[in-house]
Amino acid sequence: MRALALGRRTYALAFALLALLGLSSMATSANAATSRESGGATVVPLPPPSTGGVLPPPVQAPMTTPLPTAQLSADGRSAIPPAAAPDPVKNAIYAANQITAKPYIYGGGHRTWKDRGYDCSGSVSYALHGGGLLTSPLPSSSFMRWGLAGKGLWITVFTNPGHAYMVIAGLRFDTSGPGESGPRWRKTMRRPRGFRARHPLAL
Repeated sequence: MRALALGRRTYALAFALLALLGLSSMATSANAATSRESGGATVVPLPPPSTGGVLPPPVQAPMTTPLPTAQLSADGRSAIPPAAAPDPVKNAIYAANQITAKPYIYGGGHRTWKDRGYDCSGSVSYALHGGGLLTSPLPSSSFMRWGLAGKGLWITVFTNPGHAYMVIAGLRFDTSGPGESGPRWRKTMRRPRGFRARHPLAL
């Protein structure tokens, strides 16, 4: 009788052991399946990239002035267009600002838009090209037939066979005058005697 009870106990222990082994095997299979689904590695979500607590600076739009005419900035090198000016006028001013540190070079700006320096008509051509108003550079003599005759509302090119300059939104852009030579914004106007005035359509 004792032997029979011992046998039943052994049988129960063996059954419990087999059940435990079965559960362990199922858990291992489940872990393996999860591992396969995640590429064999534990998936840990990455933290967002750190910026060191500093946000990137906002993109700033080009500056304009509420005044009706273009204004010379404090550095004396660049002009600020009126907010009310049409986009081609603003873009011509922004383009002219890009070359106001360049020297005067005869023929400069005629073979390539990006040059070491610019002459008078090369400077005028560069600004007009920036405003989408000219596809290729012109010499001053060709500007005498460019656009329409007379002064424009926003842009006027003053030209003769030997020199060209322009007035954009009331500010003169010229390679000659008081101060440095080269494409510069000039504070004063010059007498237009001996020059022919031309302007782009509707401007």
